[in-house]
Amino acid sequence: MTLIVKNGRVIDPAQQLDTIADVAIVDGEIRSIGHNLTAAGAEVFDATGCIVAPGFYDIHVHFREPGFEDSETIASGAQCALVGGFTTVCCMPNTKPVNDSAEVTRYIIEQAKRVTPVHVHPIGAISIGSAGEQLADIAGMVKAGAVAISDDGRPVMNSQLMRDAMELAKQLDIPVIDHCEDLTLTTTATLHEGVTSLKLGLKGMPSAAEDIMVARDLILAELTGARYHVAHISTRYAIAMVEHAKALGLPVTCEITPHHFTLSDDELVTLDGNYKMKPPLRGCCDIDAAFDGIESGVVDSIATDHAPHAPGLKAQAFERCPFGILGLETAIPLTLERLVHPGKITLSHMVSLFTNGAERTMRLGRGRLTPGLPGDLTIFDLHRPWTYDLSKSPSKSRNSPFDGRAFKGGPVATVIGGRVAWQL
Repeated sequence: MTLIVKNGRVIDPAQQLDTIADVAIVDGEIRSIGHNLTAAGAEVFDATGCIVAPGFYDIHVHFREPGFEDSETIASGAQCALVGGFTTVCCMPNTKPVNDSAEVTRYIIEQAKRVTPVHVHPIGAISIGSAGEQLADIAGMVKAGAVAISDDGRPVMNSQLMRDAMELAKQLDIPVIDHCEDLTLTTTATLHEGVTSLKLGLKGMPSAAEDIMVARDLILAELTGARYHVAHISTRYAIAMVEHAKALGLPVTCEITPHHFTLSDDELVTLDGNYKMKPPLRGCCDIDAAFDGIESGVVDSIATDHAPHAPGLKAQAFERCPFGILGLETAIPLTLERLVHPGKITLSHMVSLFTNGAERTMRLGRGRLTPGLPGDLTIFDLHRPWTYDLSKSPSKSRNSPFDGRAFKGGPVATVIGGRVAWQL
């Protein structure tokens, strides 16, 4: 089977490639990039006027299955990925049961193969039940297919346990991903600690809660030599610490979400649960630091932290509703809106944040258009006007603050293994 994607602007930052060209995919693998490519019986996709990039991948999603299928399933979450332009995703372990065993890891992989062409890679838990008390069967999960470890929203507070996890991860050559939050500083808090929290009379989460854990983890990463990744980084001091660690040559990476460089805690004055997330939306100083970190290259990748919740859960009072928002379908347009169109970063830099930037962390053999690698492409338009309509989302949840937002530019097709898996 051959697919030729013709006349697109092909961008692959890993190869410093940015040119109008055709891409040929044969039997599921990249065969060649060139001009006027042809093949007998080939399917042709005309990408004139569009960007053709390596398949985007998101290293931080929650697909909720097993256990919370009323909020999302692997099938519905993967369809959101396709519509959003993503070919590869990595799923956090906060399922029910928690993905702390080879059995759950295998279930996620096998279920994904049954229901979607999207490459779904499980991330295993650091501790049993993500309770932070005893290491999970990390080696068993990795053997079953887990690509990283994290306790996600229940970060490991015990420093000895985190050290043990990092030492084992070093041996297994997998990254340790941490949701950095000192839970002793954030108990019962619902938003960022700042002017808005004071106005509302609600307990806030201080930026220090993130900063303290990033500092601890970086010290342990230097001690153990482990590959360490900061999930959804959101504070100026955390970004500065990662920059310093990289200058020391430590194998440290970090991601940022579109909502953290798009929205501020000012949005919370309405107490709309769709703006409630962890880390919380921060203040203007942190957003400015996020832009600086992205522009300078301190931030390696953009991840969505796609966190669906059944509509009834988010409809509760602000103090009781869960944290998190949908993210897969709005990641590309928000990045265009906030970073590319204003000229903060180049288009090549944007593609890097969704491809080889993620690859630096996960090392899955993806994120570039090299012959012999999987024929996965993200094709998007820079200028098409459209409006995000949550009622048409394939997600089982509706918790997004961007419903009804008008965008300029977004995905037009997602190609996986040489097949057009979704098309506008």
